[in-house]
Amino acid sequence: QVQLVESGGGLVQAGGSLRLSCAASLRTFSTYVMGWFRQAPGKERESVATISWSGGTTYYTDSVKGRFTISRENAKKTVYLQMNSLKPEDTAVYYCAARKYGVSLQEYEYDYWGQGTQVTVSS
Repeated sequence: QVQLVESGGGLVQAGGSLRLSCAASLRTFSTYVMGWFRQAPGKERESVATISWSGGTTYYTDSVKGRFTISRENAKKTVYLQMNSLKPEDTAVYYCAARKYGVSLQEYEYDYWGQGTQVTVSS
């Protein structure tokens, strides 16, 4: 059974930083594209970032460009999301997800999902 387990969320002041981690039980993790998504209260889930299997290609949603960085360590079967200069509007539950093929920011294209980790940014 595939498991994606997020960690690293918490409460931080505006302007602060957090680093999220997602540990995957995928046997062939290095062949999966990974993505981060988030869902704020009362809003639909939205994409944040995606990274190719090699880590050589990344894409970000406009609202986080220049502040967030997605990365991965295939040997540890882990993907990260470094979040800097956090804003109150970044408050959400953050999910990691996996898909087999090309990089994508489309939620419906992902096959496996974690249960999420809460990030709260106070003003």
